[in-house]
Formats: sequence, structure tokens, C-alpha cells
Amino acid sequence: MTPSSPSSPPPGLRPASVDVVLPCLDEAAALPWVLARIPAGWRAIVVDNGSTDGSAEVARGLGATVVHEPRRGFGAACHAGLLAADADIVCFCDCDASLDPALLTPFVRAVHDGDSDLVLGRRRPEGRGAWPPHARLGNLALARMLRRRTGLRLHDLGPLRAARRTDLLGLGLTDRRSGYPLQMVVRAADAGWRVEEREVPYRPRTGRSKVTGTWRGTWHAVRDMRTVLRQPPLTPRIEETAR
Repeated sequence: MTPSSPSSPPPGLRPASVDVVLPCLDEAAALPWVLARIPAGWRAIVVDNGSTDGSAEVARGLGATVVHEPRRGFGAACHAGLLAADADIVCFCDCDASLDPALLTPFVRAVHDGDSDLVLGRRRPEGRGAWPPHARLGNLALARMLRRRTGLRLHDLGPLRAARRTDLLGLGLTDRRSGYPLQMVVRAADAGWRVEEREVPYRPRTGRSKVTGTWRGTWHAVRDMRTVLRQPPLTPRIEETAR
């Protein structure tokens, strides 16, 4: 595999060779539902990012692998989970019950079969309060900026996604804040990946949002992502141990 060309599925890969990374900050109330929705045979990696509500204990009691990431930041938690993964295919999903991890099954199939290199969930809100207007507007603005930067005609930069682990490591992702999901897409586009978007229902989250629940949180996320969009294209390289 070259750094700019995602690998082909190795012969005999079992579709169940999947790890699901779940960044977690005070999600004890949502974890039982989320972990119950992980497809059979897949491993749930809950990355505790400094919870004070016993999230780590709840996750461990429900059979998840728990990783502790002391550095605060969505990207720090996601990347710690990626480094802890050892499956061929790695998925990402929020841990607040707004997204159903069972919906990742066709995402994994598309990556496993070689139809796509990165599959993203396009969120379709269901129920009042599922996606506040300010968060939706910020996401729309970023999608338009992403299109100008990369040519990808995406509508959402949601957290539900799937790709091959070695290829993700090869992108050399460096953002450890809110820009991590966008940097993944930008560098994948720069590397010539086939990026696909699929619609998924988006439910009201359990508990309080740490990012998009407020104008301030949304602004900080947009600021981090605009910084990512200003970065010049970078030749991906494999950094399996770099953090």
C-alpha cells in the first residue's frame, strides 16, 4: 500500500473484524443503549475523556474496552481510540445515543467490499431538539467550505463513519480538538480516497451537549475546523505510534 492509495481488502477478511471508537465524556446515562446497539462480534472501544459520572465503570461493566485519554478534546479521544484499535476496519460513533451504531453495518460492508474508502453518515434529525439550528447552520457552512477546498460534495461532517485502520493511520491526523473529523475528510480527499455519504437518523441526545448545544461550543468547533481548512495539502504517512 502506498500512503496516498488506500489498501484493498485482504483475502479472507471477516466482516466482524471491526472496532467501534466511542469518545466519551460523562455519558453514563447513554452508554447502556449505545453499547447494546453494537453489532455482534464487533468490539466497542469507549475512550473516557475525563468523565466524573462513572462512565468508564459503566462501559467496562457492559463489556466494552475502556481507554483513558487525559487530554481533553474530541480529537484526542478519537485518536486514542484509533491507536487502541487493532481490527481491520475502524468505525467512529458518538456516545450520547443520538446515533445508532447498528447503522454502521452497511458502512463496514462498503469498506470491506472495496466500494468506498471512507463512509460518512449524513444526519437526518428526528424529534425536537435533535439538531439545534445554530449547529446545523455551522455544519452547512463547513460543508460548503469543504467543497471549495476539496471538491467533495458532502452535506454533513457527522461523527458516524467507517474506514480501514491502517489507511486512517496513514493520514497522519494531528488535530486533537473539534477539527479532527474534518481533518480526516480533508486528508482523505487529498489522498484520492473514495468518500461516500449515507443518510442516517439523528435522535435527540441523552444528556447535555458539550459542543453543539451552545452557540459558544458551536463557534469553537467551527473555528477549529476553519483552521483545518486553511492547512495546505499534506502527503499522508503512516504514524501508528505518533500521538
